[in-house]
Amino acid sequence: MAEEKQFYMTLEGKEKLENELEHLKTEKRKEVVERIKVARDFGDLSENSEYDAAKDEQAFVEARIATIENMLRNAVIIEEDNNSDTVTMGKTVTFKELPDGDEESYTIVGSAEADPFEGKISNDSPMAKSLIGKHLNEEISVQTPGGEIAVKIIDIK
Repeated sequence: MAEEKQFYMTLEGKEKLENELEHLKTEKRKEVVERIKVARDFGDLSENSEYDAAKDEQAFVEARIATIENMLRNAVIIEEDNNSDTVTMGKTVTFKELPDGDEESYTIVGSAEADPFEGKISNDSPMAKSLIGKHLNEEISVQTPGGEIAVKIIDIK
């Protein structure tokens, strides 16, 4: 049997997934079942777009439930590391693009909770891979889709 993928996440990220799972199982499933019942009453199912849409949504909800259950079953909680001068998962890193770029801050999290719009990047991203293990005030090169950039780590929390 193949080893299942581990999903790294913070305790906050795990709780967020547990809440989403609870919502999908207790509320969303019931809503979709109700939509299917109503759509059946519209007549011939072979030409019923409401029924097809409701069944598609049901498949999406069930797939998302299975995905979340798998992620939670294989969750690895990112432990808090008190070493404040080394970049690790769970830390927020502020860096400055060299020579005179803007400051940017990102929290490095597992792919399950990555959301660049919230300042959370996946540990699998090129930026995070380049930062992990580096130290405060270290200058590094990062390969990005737009080309290589140089950055200096100016804060780690």
